[in-house]
Amino acid sequence: MDIPKKPDQKKDDHQEISEARNRWTAESLEPTFEQRPPWKKDFTTVSGMDVPILATPDSVSHLDYLQDLGFPGHFPFTRGPYPTMYRGKLWTMRQFAGFGTARDTNERFHYLLKHGQTGLSVAFHLPTLYGYDSDDEFSRGEVGRCGVAIDTLADMETLFEGIDLERVTTSMTINSTAPIAFAMYLAVAEKQGADYTRISGTIQNDILKEYIAQKEFIYPPRPSMRLITDVFAFAAERVPKFNTISISGYHIREAGSTALQELAFTLRDGMEYVEYGVRAGLDVDAFAPRLSFFFNAHNDFFEEIGKYRAARRIWARVMKERYGARHPDSWRLRFHTQTAGCSLTAQQPYNNVVRVAIQALAGVLGGTQSLHTNSMDETFALPTEDAVTIALRTQQIIAHETGVAHTIDPLAGSYFVETLTNRMEEGTFDYFDKIDAYGGMVEAVEAAFPQREIWEAAYRYQQSLDRNEKLIVGVNAYQMKEEQNIPTLVIEERVEREQLESLNRVRRERNGAEVTRCLDELRRAAEGADNLMPPILACVKCYCTVQEISDVLRDIFGTYMEPAIF
Repeated sequence: MDIPKKPDQKKDDHQEISEARNRWTAESLEPTFEQRPPWKKDFTTVSGMDVPILATPDSVSHLDYLQDLGFPGHFPFTRGPYPTMYRGKLWTMRQFAGFGTARDTNERFHYLLKHGQTGLSVAFHLPTLYGYDSDDEFSRGEVGRCGVAIDTLADMETLFEGIDLERVTTSMTINSTAPIAFAMYLAVAEKQGADYTRISGTIQNDILKEYIAQKEFIYPPRPSMRLITDVFAFAAERVPKFNTISISGYHIREAGSTALQELAFTLRDGMEYVEYGVRAGLDVDAFAPRLSFFFNAHNDFFEEIGKYRAARRIWARVMKERYGARHPDSWRLRFHTQTAGCSLTAQQPYNNVVRVAIQALAGVLGGTQSLHTNSMDETFALPTEDAVTIALRTQQIIAHETGVAHTIDPLAGSYFVETLTNRMEEGTFDYFDKIDAYGGMVEAVEAAFPQREIWEAAYRYQQSLDRNEKLIVGVNAYQMKEEQNIPTLVIEERVEREQLESLNRVRRERNGAEVTRCLDELRRAAEGADNLMPPILACVKCYCTVQEISDVLRDIFGTYMEPAIF
């Protein structure tokens, strides 16, 4: 039989704990510090957030378990988006891969799948990301260097040769030209005989973070948002299992933001996409379930876990209360994690293996749905097979040897973790208010608000390193005079030659009249209000190039020039 508590019992308990803590501070903590001062002055997170020396129950006295934590798979999803989490299915293990020609990368894909990777993640070279073909003057020296060269559907066919797209999920990190890459992927699936309704994966398709952080934009914000909502509408009807956007905080963090800024700007970007989708006439519950997120896993273990848990709770509340979404799938935040590239060091590169393992563990304890672990050599070049294998094995060891995947959200109830989770939530809503005051995220970006916030955060962090308030092993602490040489991947000169030969062969063999007709239809659609995905798909199928399609849209939409900001 349950014995009812007195109405004020919980309050009295917290008051008693608070008083006891004050006594402990005065009688034990402070006298000890007088005899033996702290070993450093700065006890803040990587992001500069103050860390309490001790968290106690009164630190989270306002936490309501059912309202603020709940159960996995149920609102507000703080403890995980699915009821079974890793007991039912481990996170998808992805390694970001792409270099050289499509044939080179296809071989790497098969290598990774053979060694236990469970999903593919495509890195495209810079010309494709910016909407240029490999033979354009802007592409010289960049072909296949930082990703795989994709100019036409022929390249995409080679990229996924021998890979069943109904059985393997694929993530594609591409934004301004995302509709073109998505159309190519669908065309390959169709050639394989795959059913659109059965293929799954993710297209990043997140243009707002390009203006904020990564700068791989082509068109101005508003026509770019049209392209995104056209993908939402097209996929909701025809490719229902595909995540039509991966709203990315990763690149915001890589640009120098704090963990809080990464969280706030990413979620507010997501809200902007929801608002534009609704304005375009879409039912929020028709497209919101396919929105996904992409977060960074940095060095501060507990800060990152608090960030992930807060992300789920904030998104659930915003979607239910602000946008009136009715379906739980619209409230459920799902995310991919990548360990922090900006934390890797060229000094003592073997230290990066340790950093990546700790960051990956934070992603798993935070409840990620898929994970990429960086390779130790990525400060020098794209990873070698040996380095990427160690990175993949890191995930497999976490999954199968540590036991951390056996129980859901094992750090829930930790006074410290819940304190950080609450702080992340409170700070995020403060940023929402500031961005709403501009009129939305597009307007805030045009006013350079998030850009300035990130610059200032990056500057403050660099100052803390320069003053040795924060230490990076091998960089400003524990340096070694001798260099550690490790093997690196070299992109051979033959890559550009082979890619141009392939591109010219496609141009010779395709139907020129059909190419002209499809591009003209795309132009008419862009000048009007029709959904652009069907004409883009038609262009792709007749082997129009990435640049030919992009140039049509450049003519209609114009290009974006970021204003000078000081």
